[in-house]
Amino acid sequence: MIIAIDGPAGSGKSTIAKMIARELGFTYIDTGAMYRAVALKIKRLGINPDDPEAVLEVLKNTEIDLRPSEEGIKIFLDGEDVSDRIRTEEIGKIASKIARHGKVREILVQMQRELGKRAKDAVIEGRDTGTVIFPDADIKFFLTASAEVRAERRYRELKEKGLNVNYDRILREVKERDRLDKTRKESPLKPAEDAVIIDTSDKDIDQVFRQLIDIIKKRVKK
Repeated sequence: MIIAIDGPAGSGKSTIAKMIARELGFTYIDTGAMYRAVALKIKRLGINPDDPEAVLEVLKNTEIDLRPSEEGIKIFLDGEDVSDRIRTEEIGKIASKIARHGKVREILVQMQRELGKRAKDAVIEGRDTGTVIFPDADIKFFLTASAEVRAERRYRELKEKGLNVNYDRILREVKERDRLDKTRKESPLKPAEDAVIIDTSDKDIDQVFRQLIDIIKKRVKK
């Protein structure tokens, strides 16, 4: 079984996907982490993320490995564990830029499909999982929330880590990330036609988790 969970940054999809995978004993696959890993590498190399040929050349000589862990997944870039290094706002923005390149997406989508096939039973999250990567997924969800709520979540997360952050700046970054994801020519962020759309703005993680699990169990019974 393939369960696809898509949605914008800060909608809660990563946390929910990990919880569902753990609950069902499925493999968890984070497609966005692969774009972030490439983004980290091109940043280190000083490559322009708006140059598709340069990004593609880097990708052809890059090894990305996703390995299960107690936290859900570990991301390795050319043998280096970069799980924490790829989670910054800057890397997220670069990832959105390189995701606009068709040839780059083709390679990563193929890698993601192979991961899903090897896993057999998987919860796969991203931005085009249900529309492009696994359009025949057994169950599709699209989680969303207002930009303000998502920015507030990110603000609290960073404050808890002891970082000095500004809410207004984070809100601007969230809106810019949404704009990049929704307007890109290749696989723009949008719900699949048969996806269950859930607004998480006024729900906590446990409420969203229970709602999705109930839907999954009802679908399985059918």
